[in-house]
Amino acid sequence: MKKLLLFGALFAFVGLTTFAQEAEEAVTDEDLQKYANVEVMTSNYVDEKTEELRNMILNNEVIDGGARYNEIKAAWGDEAKMAEANVTEEEKAAFQAVQDFQDSLQDSVKEYKTELIMDDEILGAGTYNKVLAATKSDPAVKEKLDKMIEEMKAAQAAEDGAEETDG
Repeated sequence: MKKLLLFGALFAFVGLTTFAQEAEEAVTDEDLQKYANVEVMTSNYVDEKTEELRNMILNNEVIDGGARYNEIKAAWGDEAKMAEANVTEEEKAAFQAVQDFQDSLQDSVKEYKTELIMDDEILGAGTYNKVLAATKSDPAVKEKLDKMIEEMKAAQAAEDGAEETDG
């Protein structure tokens, strides 16, 4: 047991040393650009999944739209309210499917972002840790990163708007 604790402490120390070394490295504009790109890609993924959830509710033939969904949601978990709202077994199953999808979203987003971070072509874990440490220790770096993200989103919105106009 003592060896296990010693090994754990050594592993943590090596990890902290590596983290401290990465934090000391200067963060380049390219590093910030890559990090910002991952943030924008993740935001887009969240938007897509949110739209998918919205469509799942609004276009559900069993629940028949948002009003009924909200009615079921208000009664959910209270058998008396469920009976009062005349929630059918079919509606319960459809509502549960929506809930299951909604519950899985956080894990889905975390998995998506982790894949982006771990991909050295897109960002890489070392760059991620370096930029994250820099944003925590230097407000100017955080501000610069936030501005990059905002500009990327604005450019993307303008591009999407142009595509809708052209299409």
